[in-house]
Amino acid sequence: MRQSERIRGLTGGGSDGWDVFLKARRMIAQGIAVTELTIGEHDVRTAAPILQEMHRTAIGGHTGYAAVPGTASLRDTVAARVQARTGVPTTRDNVVITPGGQAALFAAHMAACDPGDTALYIDPYYATYPGTLRGAGAVPQAIRTRAEDAFQPRAEALRAHSANAVSLLINTPNNPTGVVYSDATLNVVAEICREDDLWLISDEVYDTQVWEGRHVSPRALPGMAERTLVVGSMSKSHAMTGSRCGWIVGPEAVIADLITLATHTTYGVPGYIQDASEFALTRGERFEAEIAAPFRRRREIAREVIARQNTVGLIPAQGAMYLMLDVRATGMTGEAFAYDLLDTHRIAVMPGESFGASAAGHIRVAMTIEDAAFRQALETLCRHAERRAA
Repeated sequence: MRQSERIRGLTGGGSDGWDVFLKARRMIAQGIAVTELTIGEHDVRTAAPILQEMHRTAIGGHTGYAAVPGTASLRDTVAARVQARTGVPTTRDNVVITPGGQAALFAAHMAACDPGDTALYIDPYYATYPGTLRGAGAVPQAIRTRAEDAFQPRAEALRAHSANAVSLLINTPNNPTGVVYSDATLNVVAEICREDDLWLISDEVYDTQVWEGRHVSPRALPGMAERTLVVGSMSKSHAMTGSRCGWIVGPEAVIADLITLATHTTYGVPGYIQDASEFALTRGERFEAEIAAPFRRRREIAREVIARQNTVGLIPAQGAMYLMLDVRATGMTGEAFAYDLLDTHRIAVMPGESFGASAAGHIRVAMTIEDAAFRQALETLCRHAERRAA
């Protein structure tokens, strides 16, 4: 039987970027010890009080069909959180709950793009972005950035593609680079979206992980609330990656249509997951800071280790749980270096090439193991790079 071109073409005919990660997992399955610095999975699991609330509400009976848009109380809680942090008036009618941030990204592009429309995204990008856009029927178009600019998108690069596009996807704090977009960058993004009538889809799942500068939601910029769809999630802020609870915040009319989409696709998120998410959000910013603290700490460890050598370069690590390291001095591609490091030292990292052409010659390191082990792995990585450079 013939499969659809849409499903067969999700990766654009090439790798989906997860090859090194999958090799590491096969090695682990064979009993080989591997230090994993690949995916953004907290080393501390979901806090016990959140799990206890999940258990309580499940035992209490909230296991049937939940409200497809999300429970009214969770939507109210998300709306209040967004309004408090951005100053933009936000109600439950601006919020739809989704099965995680990934589903939110897909739904947002379904709302913004018709089949064949050009959808822009910034390179380097999270590995699922191009496939998500293709799955929504859009034609993905990458906007290249440069390591020399700390991967901040330039106005001229955006304008070279914006006239023929219908949407632009950005992510700040950024995965994979760890960069937080500057006010100047966000103002240029907003200006171009207004001038060329683009939807802006803003992936803000790392908004609680900012080490330098500040996070600004572009929905709060002048003239942007009516053309911005914000993607949020419980995964990174509350260490609830497996719970699959996220949201989209946007104009009321778009949210109404996204609720219709949910009715025909996901049919909502389990009620006990939503109840636990609401409970988690009400624990406040202090709890979110506790979840983020290990990554702030390990970022300082990384800066100390990398400052002691001259082979591996560090892209400014301003936010999120990742480091983008420049290994071009070794003469190797990021992919070759990642395979070599895995084979030689059983340390798994993600090649920069998994995240686009702009990150070639780099690797992404997830700061997701205990401090002492993280320091040791990073020191080994740097020594390995020095030997390869020599």
